[in-house]
Amino acid sequence: MKRGIYLAYGVGCYLMFFAVYAYMAGFVGNFLVPKSIDSTPVESVGGAIAVDAALLLLFGIQHSVMAREGFKRAWTKLVPSAIERSTYVLVSNLAVMLLMWQWQSLPATVWNVEGAGRYVLWGLFATGWLLVPLASLMISHFDLFGLRQVWLHWRGQEYQSLPFHTPMLYRFVRHPLYVGWFTAFWMTPTMSAGHLLFAGILSAYMVAASRVEERDLVNHFGGLYEDYQQTVPAFVPRFGRRAVLASPETGGVNSSP
Repeated sequence: MKRGIYLAYGVGCYLMFFAVYAYMAGFVGNFLVPKSIDSTPVESVGGAIAVDAALLLLFGIQHSVMAREGFKRAWTKLVPSAIERSTYVLVSNLAVMLLMWQWQSLPATVWNVEGAGRYVLWGLFATGWLLVPLASLMISHFDLFGLRQVWLHWRGQEYQSLPFHTPMLYRFVRHPLYVGWFTAFWMTPTMSAGHLLFAGILSAYMVAASRVEERDLVNHFGGLYEDYQQTVPAFVPRFGRRAVLASPETGGVNSSP
C-alpha cells in the first residue's frame, strides 16, 4: 500500500513539474497565460525590484540548499528517502508558482527587435525551452525528477546512483541544461526591465550553482569528473576538441543545482 502511495506521489510531482514548466514558458514569453512577466505594471519601481529580487533569492536558496548532501541527510530523517527527490521537485514547483504569482512587472523596454530578427529570437526562445527537458533525457531525466526512485521502491529494489557518462551534448558542454535555461531567458525579441532583472539574477545564480554542483560531482566521482572538467567547457562548446568519453562502468553526470 505504502509503495503504491509513494509511486503515485512521485508521478504526481513529475506531472506537476511539466504543468508549471509549460506555464512558466508562457509567463516568460508573455503569451497564453493570465499573468505574465510584463502584464501587471506597478507604480513603485523600487518596491517591485525588492519583491522580485526576494522571490528569485528564495527560489535560488530552496533550489540549491535542498539539493546538498548535508541537507538530504537531515531531511531524510523526516521524509522517506524514496520520495526525497519527488519532494524536492514538489517544493521547487511551489517556489516557482509563488514567484510567478507574486511577480511585480517592470515593463519599461530595454530592447525591441523587429523584422526577421524577431522571428529568429522567437525560434531561439523555443529552442531553449525544448533543450531543457531534452538535455535531461540525455542523462538522468527520471532520476532527476524522482520517478526512478519511487519506481525502484515500488519494485522493492534498492536505489543505486547512476554511472558517469557524457552522451550527446554533454560531450561538448558540461551543463546543457543551463545552456537551455540561458537561451530560454535571454532570447526574446522584446526585453523589458523586469525580464532583464529575472534573466540576470537567474543567470548569475546558475553560474554560481554550477560551481557548487561541480564540487559535489568531484566529491562523488573524483578524478573522473576532474578530467571531464579539464576537457569539456562549462557553457560554451569548443567543437574542435574531442571530449572525454567515460565508460559506462565508471560512474553519470547526475546532480542538482
